[in-house]
Amino acid sequence: MKKLYAWGSGLVMAASFLLGTPTRAQQPRLIETAETVPAADQWLRPGDRLQVRLVGQPGARATFLNGQPLTELLPAQAQGKRGVYQATYVVQPGDTLHDRPITFQLLTPDSVIATAQSKSKIRFLNPNEPQLAVTKGNLAYLNYGLGEDRLGGAKLGYLDSLVVLHLTGRVGNQYRVQLSETHTAWVPQEVVRLLPPGGFVPTSLTGSWSVQGDSLFDYVRVPLTARLPYRSELLTNPSRLVVDIYGATSNTNWITQRDGLQELGDVAYEQVAPDVFRMVLHLRHRQSWGYHIGYRGNTLEIQVKRPPQKLRLRGLSVAIDAGHGGTNVGATGASGAREKDLTLAIAQQLRRELEQAGARVLMTRETDATVDNGDRVLLLRRRRPDLLVSIHVNSSGSATVRGTSTYYRYVAFRPLSVALYEQMRATGLPGFGNVGSFNFGLNGPTEYPNALVETAFVSNPEDEKLLTSPAFQQRMAKAMHVGIAQFLKSCRAKGPAGWLLGQSAE
Repeated sequence: MKKLYAWGSGLVMAASFLLGTPTRAQQPRLIETAETVPAADQWLRPGDRLQVRLVGQPGARATFLNGQPLTELLPAQAQGKRGVYQATYVVQPGDTLHDRPITFQLLTPDSVIATAQSKSKIRFLNPNEPQLAVTKGNLAYLNYGLGEDRLGGAKLGYLDSLVVLHLTGRVGNQYRVQLSETHTAWVPQEVVRLLPPGGFVPTSLTGSWSVQGDSLFDYVRVPLTARLPYRSELLTNPSRLVVDIYGATSNTNWITQRDGLQELGDVAYEQVAPDVFRMVLHLRHRQSWGYHIGYRGNTLEIQVKRPPQKLRLRGLSVAIDAGHGGTNVGATGASGAREKDLTLAIAQQLRRELEQAGARVLMTRETDATVDNGDRVLLLRRRRPDLLVSIHVNSSGSATVRGTSTYYRYVAFRPLSVALYEQMRATGLPGFGNVGSFNFGLNGPTEYPNALVETAFVSNPEDEKLLTSPAFQQRMAKAMHVGIAQFLKSCRAKGPAGWLLGQSAE
């Protein structure tokens, strides 16, 4: 008596030639789960791997994709469990599947057949029909990969709007981007708009550059025929800005350097791959004060910021970010102290310290208001402060952990975080560390040096007592004030011979 059971998407069908249709309670659960790995909607192209897993009755024959076999793992390979089947299928040219679930089949030794479908849907892409998209919004960005934690995936960098991307895959809510023949990245669905079929994969020859300065910035402008993706990196020793344009090939026959340059020194390029054009922009000072990359039409424009005219607090524009606020409470201590209240209190103390020293202070929030981190970044981009200090309090699952720490993302901005860290430790707080490559939204902008201060651990009773003390809040604010002044002093020491030497940081 051969029985056929089909399982999938909540629909169960059974047929018995002699006994009639059994009830659901009588039906054997031959397949427990059947899913793709990862269990997310995917777009795959030829050469990509489709991975699947089925958990069901041991000792059976499992297949998928119209007969592709799955292998039953040994219990030692499946944490001691029997009936775990896995398989990998490499997508072949000509394979077709358009947003469909994967169908699995399990045949038991007594010839009972069960079928199941994955919850996730799979599409096999046709390389002859490239899928394009353009970035949208003011904070589009690329990720290195599909990794994720509470700070999000590791970010490769921001992109301007309307940058054309060639999509070659998808996993869940992220698309894979083919930047060049040998470089890929990932972009979240919410920051791109898919384009209709028929477009060409974006490429461009570069035109000849212009390099010049005005009263605010030094500029580098490179004409292209499309808004291509790019990435940038500030390097030290020597100080230089490196920008890679993906999909670009050199047709640059000259670089015109006009009057007005103050921060840019030598500028050059190299074709590091047939479809990767690299710009190397040397800076005149060892401490970079930031830069911005965007498009004007199809011309890539890089704005390079100069050091403040006088490296002292008087007249300096300093942004202070009081972390969290409003509905975003942040961490809470055992006595009820809330991060959003503590950060605002310390930020207001720091504001008074800096204004008394003659600085111009920009606050990302001045009250107990809910302010999205993206909105804070956009505000700071518009106002272009000379530097940013973001203030937070830390928390740990262990009440014994305590101390102060500072965070930076870009190595060129590390000196600011180090200066703040040294002064915060001078308050008597133990050091918890200076942390680099920190993937936090307020550390992401490249337009100005920035650092985040995790003042102390609100989860530690001793630290919490200090954090709630107005006198110690003032002490921490003073430490940050001195840290900024020390950073400015170090910038003077790092400048060219005779440049602004002997000026006071106050």
